Amino acid sequence: MLNNQHEKIEAKQKNEPDWSALSLAWNLGYTIAIPIIALALGGRLLDRKFDTSPLFLLLGVLLSIVISTLEVYRKVKKIIK
Repeated sequence: MLNNQHEKIEAKQKNEPDWSALSLAWNLGYTIAIPIIALALGGRLLDRKFDTSPLFLLLGVLLSIVISTLEVYRKVKKIIK
């Protein structure tokens, strides 16, 4: 009887999605998406204002890559500990 209940619990756990992995993926997605959208949009607006296309757009994208990389590294390092 106890063995049967253990098998049912294991089967139920296999069918449930792993919410922690989904949460991590969602969190990392926002960590990458928000800086690139904000800085690329800001760079585009500065390019229009100063007529320097695509200088500020490219600088915004490069800066967002650096920021996103550092934030993802920080979060992954925290998870590994």
